[in-house]
Amino acid sequence: MIEIANILIVVFLLIGAFLSLVAAFGVIRLPDVYTRNHAASKSATLGVMCILIGALLYFYFIDGYFNPRIVLGIVFIFLTSPVAGHLIGRAAYNSGVKLWDQSVRDDYKEVSEKKKKLAEKGNR
Repeated sequence: MIEIANILIVVFLLIGAFLSLVAAFGVIRLPDVYTRNHAASKSATLGVMCILIGALLYFYFIDGYFNPRIVLGIVFIFLTSPVAGHLIGRAAYNSGVKLWDQSVRDDYKEVSEKKKKLAEKGNR
């Protein structure tokens, strides 16, 4: 049983390290703030969660101690990181940061224009 636990721990740690590396390359190499934000929020979240799962398994199987703080860390990262990424992207869009020149679609443009029209009507 310990050998299987060791294999699981190593697999989760390697997957987490790989996803964190992908997130770092995405932040460095991608062309605009929206794609960088996507790489940072999605890949980094999954990477950190895999590393925390590996740590949880290590403490449980090797040390014989269940650590509820790690579980709370996993839940906290799972809930807050995607929401923060979404809000950062939305703030960038609302402040006028341009999309990449080769972007194909802007799904939020119609919603943004409707909000501006409603705001203009409310100010009259």
